[in-house]
Amino acid sequence: MAKKVVTLGEIMLRLSTPNHKRILQSESFDVNYGGGEANVAIAVCNYGLEGVFVSKLPDNQIGQSAINHLRKFGVDTKYVLRGGDRMGAYYVESGASIRSSQVIYDRKDSSFANAAAKEFDFEKILHGADWFHVSGITPAISVEAALMAETALKIAKSKGITTSFDLNIRKKMWSAEQAAPVISSLWKYVDVAIGLEKDFMAALGYPLGDFDYKGKSNIKNFEEAIQQLQSKFGFKYFASTLRMNQSASYNELAGFISDGKQFHLTKKYDIHIVDRVGSGDSFASGLIYGLLAGKSMQDAAEFGVAASALKHSFPGDANYATIQEIETLIHSGVGANVQR
Repeated sequence: MAKKVVTLGEIMLRLSTPNHKRILQSESFDVNYGGGEANVAIAVCNYGLEGVFVSKLPDNQIGQSAINHLRKFGVDTKYVLRGGDRMGAYYVESGASIRSSQVIYDRKDSSFANAAAKEFDFEKILHGADWFHVSGITPAISVEAALMAETALKIAKSKGITTSFDLNIRKKMWSAEQAAPVISSLWKYVDVAIGLEKDFMAALGYPLGDFDYKGKSNIKNFEEAIQQLQSKFGFKYFASTLRMNQSASYNELAGFISDGKQFHLTKKYDIHIVDRVGSGDSFASGLIYGLLAGKSMQDAAEFGVAASALKHSFPGDANYATIQEIETLIHSGVGANVQR
């Protein structure tokens, strides 16, 4: 039987400008669906695991379309509640060359934001699960969403289910000062902490702007943050991508995993970007798959980074890469040849 991964969060309507246009230029949008935890559920299904997504959507055609999007990848949506007035949306303006990408949220008073934690029976939802995953986006949505995350993490921990938390601190949703105490209250139930350097530092209460190294990750600061967090929370693993931003069109990507004692770096990939959104979720889902498959720390991180690298080649939030494509990239380092 496939290992079961449960994720909790909000899936939103994604409206993207075509051909790298600015929103001001666009007369139409490409329609898709995305959200951190939903992206993880889709990816683990692509890897042969059982992905379960927990959320709430309006009982209308847009909500149904989002559910259909999840179902076509094999995601179990039976715990997606229906109700509320609207589905959250976000607009993506894809950058190019020296122009950064932009994201505009329109998620206030969405069905998920107004959902109550007591609507979800997490004892039932988590029965038989092997892994539970949530991100820092969810507790930033509302007080009730933060309670949902805490309740689910607490129950998962009590059942011996491995838990992961991808920081994903979004400064358009809350400040580091607001995020730090909430995340600290959740991390006591987390086994695997995933996040960028600035997010780790923000979780320790540092302002987000203080740790912007002009797009270049600083390993020394990562290790110092990990030491502080390890002593405070006792995580089993820390993991992150390491991104070097040469431009909005070209990045270098690597990653690491640490158990607080050993620090494993992955190989680096040169990436020409089609769509960057969702690449962090691809790393998280690849890492989850690798660890559930019994891979070593190093190999699980290598799988996660290669999955993230490939995600940059797909438009939309979801990662459509297969295990074979990811393994081929890991072993060859390139994927330019036509597969015949």
